[in-house]
Amino acid sequence: MKKTYDFEKGVGVIGLMSGTSLDGLDLCHARFFYRNGKWTYETLHAEDQEYPSSLKERLSRAQSMTAQEYALLHSDYGLYLGGSVKAFMEKHRLVPAESVCLDSCREVSVVASHGQTVFHQPHLRFTGQIGSGAGIAAVSGVDTVCDFRTTDVALGGQGAPLVPIGDRHLFGSYDYCLNLGGFSNISSEGTIQGKPARIAHDISPVNYVLNHYTRQIGVEYDKDGLIARSGKVSRSLLGKLNSLPFYSQSGPKSLGREWVENEVLPLIEAERGEDGSSLSLADKLATFCEHAAFQISLNVSQKSSEQAKVLTTGGGAFNKYLLERMRFNAPQASFIVPDEITVKFKEALIFAFLGALYVADQPNCMSSVTGAAYDCIGGAMYKA
Repeated sequence: MKKTYDFEKGVGVIGLMSGTSLDGLDLCHARFFYRNGKWTYETLHAEDQEYPSSLKERLSRAQSMTAQEYALLHSDYGLYLGGSVKAFMEKHRLVPAESVCLDSCREVSVVASHGQTVFHQPHLRFTGQIGSGAGIAAVSGVDTVCDFRTTDVALGGQGAPLVPIGDRHLFGSYDYCLNLGGFSNISSEGTIQGKPARIAHDISPVNYVLNHYTRQIGVEYDKDGLIARSGKVSRSLLGKLNSLPFYSQSGPKSLGREWVENEVLPLIEAERGEDGSSLSLADKLATFCEHAAFQISLNVSQKSSEQAKVLTTGGGAFNKYLLERMRFNAPQASFIVPDEITVKFKEALIFAFLGALYVADQPNCMSSVTGAAYDCIGGAMYKA
């Protein structure tokens, strides 16, 4: 029997998010409602978990694996995600939805998985997020939608960012929605060829670079930005970072780890202090925080007599020093950090929403954001 999705009563979805910074897996259980042409949501459960060290090590070197190793990791990671969903559901007494959903607070109709991005080269019509949807569905017992980006890329789009459709429908009261994850990205309402459209793009690397350096001293991240605060900004390096060609490109545009590893990290490593030595860790972090804050400031404009309201989420929103530098560089903006659940799990929530849109047969990839030929329903479903 074909499953019925009653969005008037609400449909339960679990969203899975894993970012390029490899700081772990976010799981968010929410239910979504579609009434009178408008979407609303309720977050019911959310939590994060660190990856086992062995899995994290494999994910970190996925780009350089053999084809067989890569295929095995894709399968193993999917089975891991499925096990994480199953444990999450057991903990919160959730059950897979029957053919007709009766209780959207407890029943989960769909799992929506972002996967782990390994390759992202949309200029070659190519993007790759691993984590077998078949494995997730088989272990969790819940129909799974994954692989959200590839159709958009096939249509000539960037395949990113995907979150702005959730920004429009779920967080539309803000002038801007800014996420500070491995990369920063921003979305707002604008116009394309005189017609209203959601505009969005990646801004710059953030945690992908900051965490890269803190891990060199055995620390996952710079708590509150304390290490960066103790450093000194290298004006020479800052100028070189701000002069990278990506920043002068018009959107839509997106970033991947390949760009950071080929363009950004070599610049930082090549920089020398006044005494000819490499920059200290603290100076590298201070300079990169300043760079990220400056680039964000260029992407926020005051829309009225009041400061622009910028919803600020993602792991970087907990970096107090970075927030200070953002506020210094962009006095025209009010960076609003919401409740901790929204800060930490907004992206997982919105990927759950992408899954809801998929089963509602509504577009979940916006061509105004990605540059694709037209809007599409991205993703592939694996039946449990």
